Amino acid sequence: MDNFTFYSPTYFVFGRETENQTATYVKQFGGKKVLIHYGGGSVVRSGLLARVKKSLDAEKIPYVELGGAEPNPKSGLVYKGIELARKEKIDFVLGVGGGSAIDSAKAIAFGALYDGDFWDFYKGKPVTEAIPVGCVLALAGTGTEGSTDSVITHEDGMYKRCADGDCIRPKFAIMNPELTTTLPPYQTASGIADIMAHSMERLFSKTRDVEITDRLLEAVLLTMVKEGRRVIKDPSNYEARANIMWAGMIAHNNVTGVGRAQDWGTHHMENELSTTYGCSHGAGLAILFPPGWNMRLGQRMSPALSSSRPASGAAR
Repeated sequence: MDNFTFYSPTYFVFGRETENQTATYVKQFGGKKVLIHYGGGSVVRSGLLARVKKSLDAEKIPYVELGGAEPNPKSGLVYKGIELARKEKIDFVLGVGGGSAIDSAKAIAFGALYDGDFWDFYKGKPVTEAIPVGCVLALAGTGTEGSTDSVITHEDGMYKRCADGDCIRPKFAIMNPELTTTLPPYQTASGIADIMAHSMERLFSKTRDVEITDRLLEAVLLTMVKEGRRVIKDPSNYEARANIMWAGMIAHNNVTGVGRAQDWGTHHMENELSTTYGCSHGAGLAILFPPGWNMRLGQRMSPALSSSRPASGAAR
């Protein structure tokens, strides 16, 4: 096992109706004026946004709103959010929705404190300072609710890049699996593919004697095989949704990746695929991973995973 440092301070609030506690955690982490950043669509139709605002209203926490986040979030909305955050003197950014809204919220949070172009951080500048970020998760898959990462596409050239820093791990993440039960099957499957990809990018490593993280990664993958089938058959299955949502966080806060080399080549290739063709990130990964999986199958596949594979000719 290689030397490593690991810092993961996010406070997780998991379970039914937890979004109604949003204001409690905004206050706990010092928020006095909030920028609520979200996409629209289901977040509005489901009443989730209204419940979050009701929670803040009850605690008399002022807020401003910025909707419009979309899959593969774009730089234009980030620039708008930075300007709004500065104008309104925001001291807390709350991402509500899926990974796109949360990634964009993170970019606004560090961009608002930086005198230059926020895109500098997506070109390699270390992220060391940000307005505190929290999130209410409505889609399992990206793991951004517990990670140091933010992925944004710059519209001038359509470059999709990642910025990274411990300061943009959310202070809290509210995770209610019920919020995912109305997702279309395509989005559910894309999220599961992303979770599996986050695990495989870490599992296929040349680092030796990393037994504990090997086994944790296998557990995530086996869980996705089981719960993915269950939730596609019964989208309202709360327990399956709960296991998938928590696995999404475990797969990408890097607890499964410490002390081992990681290979993110497939993710980087997919960034170009989704930028060019507009597919979901998970769908792009599902296309790209089988060749890599087959190439590495004999190198790193454990007996536990090997025994889970269907027999030749069996239904998949």
